[in-house]
Amino acid sequence: MRAGIVWFVIAVACLSAACGAERNGGSHVRLAVGGQTQMVYLPTTLAQELGFYKEEGLDVELQDFEGGAKSLQALVGGSADVVSGFYDHTIQMAAEGRELVAFVTMLRYPGLVLVSPPQAASTVVGIDSLKGGIVGVTSPGSSSQMFLTYLLTRAGVPPDAVSVTAIGAGASAVAAFESGRLKAAWLADPAFTVVRKRNPGVRVLADLRTEEGTKHAFGVADYPAAVLYTTSAWLRTNRPTAERLARAIVKTLVWMNAHSEEEIAARVPAAIRGDDSALYVEALRGSRPMFATDGRMPPEGAAVVRDVLATFNPKVRAATIDLSRTYTNDFVSPR
Repeated sequence: MRAGIVWFVIAVACLSAACGAERNGGSHVRLAVGGQTQMVYLPTTLAQELGFYKEEGLDVELQDFEGGAKSLQALVGGSADVVSGFYDHTIQMAAEGRELVAFVTMLRYPGLVLVSPPQAASTVVGIDSLKGGIVGVTSPGSSSQMFLTYLLTRAGVPPDAVSVTAIGAGASAVAAFESGRLKAAWLADPAFTVVRKRNPGVRVLADLRTEEGTKHAFGVADYPAAVLYTTSAWLRTNRPTAERLARAIVKTLVWMNAHSEEEIAARVPAAIRGDDSALYVEALRGSRPMFATDGRMPPEGAAVVRDVLATFNPKVRAATIDLSRTYTNDFVSPR
């Protein structure tokens, strides 16, 4: 009888633990970031610093990677639940038969700058001048490499005529840019503002932080970039968690829109902001137009991203992709 009671108590305890895990299911989220020091992913970090994840009942573990491709690998490999990365990855993966879904949009423009160092000023005057040179991207397969491939193709330069090297983000990207071995590099703020101040002779080949620069590069003003995306399977089984994540990001975007660059910089961790607060504020001022305000994916913007990828990616070009399956606005408030 006593043994029966013991087993009954154990069973009840196990059931209670399972119920507790179910009640708290999805509260812990492993969120992979494609380079946390890059300002393009700032809302992901700010949501943590402002307490918006916690306010939504979430325990978010930010995992910092050197580029979007590495974050994607973490998601596919199962070591991350959600990625803070660029929307184009969902379309590229759709062409591979894998269903990834973006569920909140953080950037209206890609936010990257293709810049050439002063020592290359005499030879690099445009995208076509990059032929035969080395260009830095955050990581192989990242969105920065995709943008480079597109711009080279549009300029009539075969992509394989340029060597690509991974330079990461932040301090490693600045060091690579100043090494003298690159013809150009993709930089996000604050790295771009750092190199421009230290190297006044830099030449900007493409500035994707603003509407004007984005329109010049892609022919359109709306080009959704940084999003939170995950697998369709995770989204189906964790809808409440995804909804809370989306709310936290939208709260952050609204907060950013209502505060000054100085106030925003004050909430960024020193490890990400760096020692020079004034420089970070300057970088914020230059990149501020890129941030979204409501978290929604514009359908026309999604179509543009697909069209850009199709110009040079044969798999995307050949695939029949239902764009409505690569993103959802179900977790953000309607206009």
